[in-house]
Amino acid sequence: MTAHDIRAAALKATRERDSQGKRRRVLEVLESLQRSGNRITFARVAKEAGVSNWLTYSPGLREPIEAARRQQEEHGIEATADAVPPQSRVSNASLKTDLALARQQVKELREERNRLRDRLRLQLGAELDRTRSGELIRRVDELSGENASLTKEIQQARTDNRALRATAEGLQDDLTAARQSLRKMMRNT
Repeated sequence: MTAHDIRAAALKATRERDSQGKRRRVLEVLESLQRSGNRITFARVAKEAGVSNWLTYSPGLREPIEAARRQQEEHGIEATADAVPPQSRVSNASLKTDLALARQQVKELREERNRLRDRLRLQLGAELDRTRSGELIRRVDELSGENASLTKEIQQARTDNRALRATAEGLQDDLTAARQSLRKMMRNT
């Protein structure tokens, strides 16, 4: 074995020990997070173990982390205050202020919605009135035309009725006269 081979073997052994140490730290951090009930994420495990994110996704580490996450989901474990970095924590007063602002904004939006709804209702009512009045005018004109036509027909029917009555009376008179003539003829024979 050459000096180069010896150094390469030593370097390889050192890297292997370093890799095993990192993997051991990842598993220790994972176990610690599980005991404390803190929310487990790949990024959090990597950060607390002092390793890169890609190492937590490597075979042999990914599986236990995923299993721990599933177990937390099954048990409904939420992130504790320790899981939130201090710069991301929000005070109760700040949350109350945000809630008050949100409520005020909701109130203003509801008022605006109601105003817009009323305006729309009025506008639609006016539009309906315009449409209805136009339709009503058209319908009244149509009915007036039909009424005039029917009035003419009635007048014509009355005129025809009078003429027919006069004709009927004339025919009645002719029939009566014909009967009388027939009777006279029968008496004379």
